[in-house]
Amino acid sequence: MSTIKILWVDDEIDLLKPHIIFLEKKNYTVITANNGQDALDLFEKENFDIVFLDENMPGLSGLETLSEIKEKRSSVPVIMITKSEEEYIMEEAIGSKIADYLIKPVNPNQILLSLKKNLDHSRLISEKTSLDYQKEFRKIAMDMMSVNSHEGWADLYKRLIFWEMELETIDDQNLTQILESQKLEANIQFGKFVEKNYEDWINDDEEAPMFSHKVFFKRVVPELRKDENVLFIVIDNLRYDQWKAFENSITNHYKIEKEDYFYSILPTATQYARNAIFSGLTPLQMEKQLPQYWKNDVDEGGKNLYEAEFLKEQLHRLRLNIKHEYHKITNLRDGKKFAENFKSMKDNKLVALVYNFVDMISHAKTEMEVIKELAANDKAYRSLTQSWFKNSPLFEIIQQAQTLGFKLIITTDHGTINCKNPSKVIGDRNTSLNLRYKTGKSLTYEEKDVYAVKDPKRIQLPTINISSSYIFAKSDYFLAYINNYNHYVSYFKNTYQHGGISLEEMIVPFIILNPR
Repeated sequence: MSTIKILWVDDEIDLLKPHIIFLEKKNYTVITANNGQDALDLFEKENFDIVFLDENMPGLSGLETLSEIKEKRSSVPVIMITKSEEEYIMEEAIGSKIADYLIKPVNPNQILLSLKKNLDHSRLISEKTSLDYQKEFRKIAMDMMSVNSHEGWADLYKRLIFWEMELETIDDQNLTQILESQKLEANIQFGKFVEKNYEDWINDDEEAPMFSHKVFFKRVVPELRKDENVLFIVIDNLRYDQWKAFENSITNHYKIEKEDYFYSILPTATQYARNAIFSGLTPLQMEKQLPQYWKNDVDEGGKNLYEAEFLKEQLHRLRLNIKHEYHKITNLRDGKKFAENFKSMKDNKLVALVYNFVDMISHAKTEMEVIKELAANDKAYRSLTQSWFKNSPLFEIIQQAQTLGFKLIITTDHGTINCKNPSKVIGDRNTSLNLRYKTGKSLTYEEKDVYAVKDPKRIQLPTINISSSYIFAKSDYFLAYINNYNHYVSYFKNTYQHGGISLEEMIVPFIILNPR
């Protein structure tokens, strides 16, 4: 390992000789200058790993020298050292992107800590993260064998996501692969748990999680009964880890009041789960009570064309006579137009907004090779989502909502999973096309790979005809027809799909935020 070279700039540099000797004994090389101009001359001639810079010097001040250093090589960390504790100096230094700020008199250990924090930061974090995950791995493995509640599974899933995102910051492929294996095992066990409990849950069992059709009444309505106006955003296809990826961008404008979750109903597909949110009904109830708005898989036409009507019916049923609007954004042009017009909606008690862009990303990944490359795995998919959000009209809408004092609720209808393993299925020509669930007559399938429901009404789903059944893919399987099987496998393997049973698809975020 090469020696770290430090440039230390201070007009009283001779008084710092003990500090310099201390660092040299630690194998650091220290080059000194007693004014800003000499420091800049040295900086031009030599490559330094880090700079210690006195703020108060004759001639070029510390802040002026800092500006010149950053202009020449912005990547070199600069640690400002000053006698002054005046706030404006700290703010200006921090605004100039200093790496650290120390108040004189400094002792050698302070200097050493600052060096390690800025130069050994990645290595120290990597080592600590690796050790911490290795300890947590054993605990997660033990907990996975004993978890027996929907709350327990939600907690376990969040822990896995936490460690997945922590391990992104270190370069250890072995640990990443271990975590991937642990997530796969968790999904296998979760599939068994859902298969065992889902029928009881969906029929209002006391131990049931919060489901899609209950979330508006249980979670949104209490906010509508308060004084604030509410912006209710449903980002289609948003997973819990994707929410965590852009959370920090939102929390610059909003404070999180509650970070919660709910379970998407089955199938975890838009026409079922999102219609359930806006109607407050299960699919079977929608078909019976509002048949003019419900479409089954085999029916022609769009399956999510009546969300505004479903919402209106639910508000009426709940006797909430409030001023509200519903909007759906499906492309960039519509998003920009909505952002431009958002101020005109300030008097609405409720603005419900469905934003489809994440759904577009996941579907485009299947269709477009360039998106396949950009979202080759969950880490890349999160990064792509984060980049999109920061540059999207949705972010602008949220910023405007904060200015207008809207309470913000962010959620989704379901998540997605990266499908890696094909499972063979046979069905007639009227069988539904989704890769994570199928409904139709005379389905033949690999029993171990799916949750099969012979009588859909038992899980609150419509029956298309007297012999229709449903199957839901578990874990990371996708359902591939035996006819042209190899084509299906090569085309859809490693694509993001939804409709089935997995932690990623079923356990979804529900976030309540207050404007800063």
